[in-house]
Amino acid sequence: MKKDATFYWTLFLSTFTLSTFTFGGGYVIVPLMQKRFVNELKWIDEEEMLDLVAIAQSAPGPIAVNASIIIGYRMAGIRGALLSVLGTSLPPLIIITIVSYFYLAFRDNPIVNAVLFGMQAGVAAVIANVVITMVSGITKDKKILPIVVMVLSFLAAAFTSINIVVILFICGAIGAYTTYKESQKTKGGLK
Repeated sequence: MKKDATFYWTLFLSTFTLSTFTFGGGYVIVPLMQKRFVNELKWIDEEEMLDLVAIAQSAPGPIAVNASIIIGYRMAGIRGALLSVLGTSLPPLIIITIVSYFYLAFRDNPIVNAVLFGMQAGVAAVIANVVITMVSGITKDKKILPIVVMVLSFLAAAFTSINIVVILFICGAIGAYTTYKESQKTKGGLK
């Protein structure tokens, strides 16, 4: 893929546009990033996108910014990461700056409150879509270990007081060990 000015402009505008018109945080922007970078631009495939999102979720910080950094870096190295994080961070910064000037008028406005309340339903639907997409991606391969890890992670997070960081660390360790074992099998099969 040729990385010219058009490529970098497309990367910046894609993240800028997604960030501008997405409400509800990282779990809302992820499927839109997938639609843009996987389906429309075809820069990465769906499986790699899921891997990049998993890395973004496990890193500290906002998932939308993490995902844009990782996708930008994957597409164009440091320059791509900087452009995509700038594209993702500018819209909220601009919007919050504008809203802060009009905060008192917005705070007590019943129309604004109603619109924000209505957006919660849309955000819930998008998050449900993300969960369904990720679960179907995991179950599609019909591998037992990822399905067991997914179910146990959900049960641990939903019904115990185990810190989510501990659950993520355990899942990451299982994934790293599994990847290591598979790479050892591949090396052994090539000899």
